[in-house]
Amino acid sequence: MHAPGRKYESKYKPWLEHNGKALVGAGRASLLREIRDTSSIAEAVKKLAIPYRTAWEHIRRIEEAIGAPVVKTYRGGAKGGGGAELTEEGARVLREYEKHEHYLGCVSADKDYWEALSMKLSARNRISGVIKEIEKGDVAASVRIEVVTPTVITALITKAAVDELDLKVGEEVEAVIKATEVMVSKE
Repeated sequence: MHAPGRKYESKYKPWLEHNGKALVGAGRASLLREIRDTSSIAEAVKKLAIPYRTAWEHIRRIEEAIGAPVVKTYRGGAKGGGGAELTEEGARVLREYEKHEHYLGCVSADKDYWEALSMKLSARNRISGVIKEIEKGDVAASVRIEVVTPTVITALITKAAVDELDLKVGEEVEAVIKATEVMVSKE
């Protein structure tokens, strides 16, 4: 049963995929972040309280998904001196994840954004049109919408949103304009 006045919080954890394979979620991002910050896999696993073997399994899966090394290790001698660091590709993957993590954090704190998702919008912010082109990238997609007046609006939305809405070229949609963003809705 619903309790009147109960508030619910939205929580989001982004993940990145590459060619349909899971690449980085919160756990793997934490591992990469700790390796970057401590320059040590051993220190990273200690801080995260995960087995050393699990850390290497995560690293292997990321590398397998993208086909490139993400961590470079240095062997120590009798007096120590070993360590690890992210490769350029590893740092790029972590930056990409952190960018999405930051964006979701900003969006989840934006009350107006969530009102927009509930479709509490004025009519002046909605423009009907027909999809003319969809370009999908690894994470984002560009949706070109031709509106009734001879104008084309381009919305940059996530690839997941295109798939979730099942958008197809030639379909009628509405461009929902909010501040500096153009969102896409479908009846």
